[in-house]
Amino acid sequence: MSLTDTYTLSNGTKIPVVGFGTWQTPDGDVAYNSVLAALNAGYRHIDTAAFYGNEESVGRAIHDSGVKREDLWVTTKLWNDDHGYENTKQALGTSLSKLGLEYVDLYLIHWPRPAKFHDNWEEANAESWKAMEEAYEEGLTKAIGVSNFLPKHLDALLKTAKIKPMVNQIFLNPSDLQPSVVEYNNNHDIVTEAYSPLGTGKIFKIEGLKAIADKYGKSVPQLVLRWHLQHGFLPLPKSVHEEYIKANTEIFDFKIAEDDMKTIDGFRGEAGLATNSDDITW
Repeated sequence: MSLTDTYTLSNGTKIPVVGFGTWQTPDGDVAYNSVLAALNAGYRHIDTAAFYGNEESVGRAIHDSGVKREDLWVTTKLWNDDHGYENTKQALGTSLSKLGLEYVDLYLIHWPRPAKFHDNWEEANAESWKAMEEAYEEGLTKAIGVSNFLPKHLDALLKTAKIKPMVNQIFLNPSDLQPSVVEYNNNHDIVTEAYSPLGTGKIFKIEGLKAIADKYGKSVPQLVLRWHLQHGFLPLPKSVHEEYIKANTEIFDFKIAEDDMKTIDGFRGEAGLATNSDDITW
């Protein structure tokens, strides 16, 4: 297994098993240099979003890396203010322009029930999804999916969807396994992507992880990223430091024993829990 190994989505498209996250990475030199470092380290899967405000820098790094476009997987997301049919079409066009790309590989609805559409979220999601299905059919995105969706949000979307979501990107790490969401994803052939796979650094508060990592001669982040892969998740580690970006790729030369996997599974709540998607105020 390596960075270029893939999971197969429900439409047959292959997505690299580890992605490079850019949430909270500032636009400009920081985003540009970190994405370039990631691509130089062997990542071929880059995750960004309109809300991150760094699509232009991510796009420049992709262009300047010299990596062939067909060898890359690029994800971006629809922000909360842009739900609805026409808004979604315009938002995707804006993201493509900022990224400097003719298509993205994956386009996601970022949140299911944002404040602006709190009371008509089901209709707004259905309209956005229709626009995304058309974009998929037109080749503007190779796959479509969602983020932060709970089973009830997915059930609502599937009432009108012609194409079912291929990915659900959720907050996922040893502190919150979100078992009901993961089970739903698995039962519906939806790949589970893990944002904040290291709990935005909070996993270092989980004392039990250090001893397990030492057992395998690995760092805590390396251990946790390997844990994600052994669960069949797709982690999106983020860093702006070249040494950590490289270190986060060194997760394919060991296997966590079953008893240690169970121990890691038991750290619920020790580094925070997922935000309830129905309660967001943005």
